[in-house]
Amino acid sequence: MGKNAEEKKVTIIIPNYNGLAYLEECFRALECQTCQDFEVLVVENGSEDGSREWLREKKIPTLFFSENLGFSGGVNAGIKKSRTPYVILLNNDTKVDKNYVKEMLRAIERSPRIFSVSSKMVQLYHPELMDDAGDMYCLLGWAYQRGVGRSSRGYNRPCRIFSACAGAAIYRRQVFEEIGYFDTMHFAYLEDLDVGYRARLAGYDNIYCPTALVYHVGSGTSGSKYNSFKVRLAARNNIYLNYKNMPLPQLLLNLPGILVGTGLKYGFFCKLGFGRDYLQGLFEGIATMGKCTRVSFGREKWKYCLAVEWELLAATFLYVYEFSRRQIGKLRK
Repeated sequence: MGKNAEEKKVTIIIPNYNGLAYLEECFRALECQTCQDFEVLVVENGSEDGSREWLREKKIPTLFFSENLGFSGGVNAGIKKSRTPYVILLNNDTKVDKNYVKEMLRAIERSPRIFSVSSKMVQLYHPELMDDAGDMYCLLGWAYQRGVGRSSRGYNRPCRIFSACAGAAIYRRQVFEEIGYFDTMHFAYLEDLDVGYRARLAGYDNIYCPTALVYHVGSGTSGSKYNSFKVRLAARNNIYLNYKNMPLPQLLLNLPGILVGTGLKYGFFCKLGFGRDYLQGLFEGIATMGKCTRVSFGREKWKYCLAVEWELLAATFLYVYEFSRRQIGKLRK
């Protein structure tokens, strides 16, 4: 590829757990990149579907683990193994556009204060619809995918976001040494929002790059949008997220909204048959949150806390707007 491994700009880290059905197409898209200034590293999380044998047969650089370390543990191992200035985290159930790597590098190199860049993720089987235009967090204590389910034509402008979606995002590797890596207590779900939150509190930006296009299957590892495992872990991790990243005054200020949001979510999951799982996750989070490492809130952090509070408010209005537009769209069909 022209450059030695140590001279590459980016390492593409692909966590894999029983994702054999997606790997070939994922790698075929990477082979077609107009910018080949990257190395690939797969983190194999104890798959039992033939993934390990396929990776060995193809001689793809891989870290093999005998057990599932979760998304957080797996990508942390990959990030620490890499030596490039940047790392791209890429889900196995994705197919990237030929200019993806080039556009991601171009976006993150615009400023040393950019920690992460989120790509324009569209639905693989319905590419006219958005999957994710960056992740947001609101005063109800809800994390959500910006633009999900809406027309992909409406998300063609770069902007600041709360956090990059780690399903197809680029990160400045050295910043992890400053703010910490993905929290292994999360295992999976909301771990990308948590690390993006910590980056914001350290004064870094997370941005959205609409020219880096990714086609995403969605839930390729977990198998479904909602299931018992996912609902429980997301509820637990939401407790961790607030406890770790909000100083006590801010947590008390936002507590009414978070309680309202929790009640609404509980009602939603009860209708889907996952109410008990949601409560189990909440109780587990409350019981174990003391084991989390909280952000240190010195005087210099308060201006970033205030900026985050404004972002949470704006994200609340954005959620209401996008939700209402989706509902109107359904009524018109």
